[in-house]
Amino acid sequence: MLKEYHVYILRCSDGTYYTGMTSNLENRMQQHDNAEFPRAYTARRRPLKLEFIATFSHVYDAIEFEKRLKKWSGQKKKALIEGEFDRLKELAQCRNLTNYKVFVAE
Repeated sequence: MLKEYHVYILRCSDGTYYTGMTSNLENRMQQHDNAEFPRAYTARRRPLKLEFIATFSHVYDAIEFEKRLKKWSGQKKKALIEGEFDRLKELAQCRNLTNYKVFVAE
């Protein structure tokens, strides 16, 4: 049997999101729920709700995806969780004044 790696997003009680990766999701959720690591981000933000899971057969793919998600805003994570892929594309667009879509010539 091939090993599976899971990238997951938890919604914390304060409305923030936590993104992690594990090869044993059930065990990892128990660790989060029981605050086994008292100084961890999620320990002070319980209860937690599992909102998203992506499963990979190669650990490097899971690590890459987790790194990418960790850089995302809460809005982008919410769009992914809710399957709002058009909104996700919109949120991914550059919004600074040098972007051709928002640039206003004076």
